[in-house]
Amino acid sequence: MSAFFDLVGREPDGVWSAPGRVNLIGEHTDYNDGFVLPVAVDRGCRASVRRRDDGMLRCWSVQLGKGAQSAVAELVAGVTEGWSAYVLGVAWALREAGVPVPGADVVVDSDVPAGAGLSSSAALECAVGLALSELAGVEVDRTVLALAGQRAENEVVGAPVGIMDQMASVHGRAGSAVLLDCRTREVRTVPLPLRELGLALVVLDTRVTHAHATGGYAARRRACVEAAGLLGVAALRDVSLEQVEAAAGELGDERLRRARHVVSENARVLAAVRALETGDVAALGPLMAASHASLRDDFEVSVVELDTAVEAALDAGAVGARMTGGGFGGSAVALVPLDLVPAVAERARAAALSADLRRPDVYVVTPSDGARRLS
Repeated sequence: MSAFFDLVGREPDGVWSAPGRVNLIGEHTDYNDGFVLPVAVDRGCRASVRRRDDGMLRCWSVQLGKGAQSAVAELVAGVTEGWSAYVLGVAWALREAGVPVPGADVVVDSDVPAGAGLSSSAALECAVGLALSELAGVEVDRTVLALAGQRAENEVVGAPVGIMDQMASVHGRAGSAVLLDCRTREVRTVPLPLRELGLALVVLDTRVTHAHATGGYAARRRACVEAAGLLGVAALRDVSLEQVEAAAGELGDERLRRARHVVSENARVLAAVRALETGDVAALGPLMAASHASLRDDFEVSVVELDTAVEAALDAGAVGARMTGGGFGGSAVALVPLDLVPAVAERARAAALSADLRRPDVYVVTPSDGARRLS
């Protein structure tokens, strides 16, 4: 990366990359010990890194400029402002996990749109985490690396996210989705041969940005924890839809709807996996539709821009479409026959224009490999 030499004055020791992700189905289930089915995509973050001998960690972003710097030995938990919190946070979390994190100069360059629901933060954390681990001469287990990224986001960035995004970024596999059991952290790849199926995975970025550290995400996570407590279980993963409905009076309307979404979404993830493994692609459409409706009505994290994009994609011939990511903005994802991709893009833009909304960015993403060293 030429930007590294321009900023640091020396060449990097190496370049590492980690992908963003699109979640095919399974939203807001990860922090409820549930199931998710994300796809690592061919957009990501590259981290050019050079080891330093003085124990200092310095960072720059090609997109956002110079970040904060700190001695690695002085890094502590506690919410830190700005994008560099992701870099400093993952260094701190790795050090807490026993990795002898060295000082380093870090320059990051990302083509994952921030706030689009494609996990730009996890891509950054995993690229930097892998780089710092390898420069320390330590082979860190991929799941441990993901957990360090999650801990950084929880305890330094201040966003109460689950483990899905980081696990997708480190465990992604080209041509596959990743089934993750968020309780056991067991990972299984699920074939997603899109081109052979005549399909494309299309992202419709509404350009309405969101931030997980804001109150809406935290409030929903809190409601899920309260619902699980009232139901007498460790997490909503442990109850059936019948048990949730039977406790409607005790839960109250809001917690009932939040719990109903999580429990029904877990079932939809497992049904989607069965559909992919048996080649029943047509079954994905109703599952994605039910997921979006549940996120819109029970979990209340969709917005008019997402609803408009989903409806437009389906009207133009998508097999299935739904919002993806935490919600409150961001992107929708659609499975689209290859020959209909231009029509979906045109319909989505026209629908946004007629509703006086921002013109969405529409692009195809490809299931890709997880975090790795490039050079």
